Amino acid sequence: MKKLLLVALALIALSFNAFAAVNINTATKSELESLKGVGPSKAQAIIDYRTKNGPFKSTDDLNNVPGFGDKTTAKLKPSVTVSGKTTTEPTLVDKTKKAAKDAKEDIVEKKDEVKAKIKAKKDSN
Repeated sequence: MKKLLLVALALIALSFNAFAAVNINTATKSELESLKGVGPSKAQAIIDYRTKNGPFKSTDDLNNVPGFGDKTTAKLKPSVTVSGKTTTEPTLVDKTKKAAKDAKEDIVEKKDEVKAKIKAKKDSN
């Protein structure tokens, strides 16, 4: 249990340092939704805008998307790009699920080891 807690805390700490660059010209709706503050409607607005107007020339062009203003664009700037490949980090939920799965596997492995030791001890008596 302590191991699971430590893993979860480590993942939370690492998630704050995670780097993700989402290319707003090529990203899928789900990739856009991975951005903090971008839900389904804002992601769709980005897709609709680029479909109608062509590719974004700079990240500042997000100001032209309905529902986006200077504050939203400023918050997103470190996480978005208009060139290159979209790279997203697994979400905290994904990381936590993996950590829980790994911890469960460790517990099952330890349980099997204990059972084997008990069986070996019984057989030797």
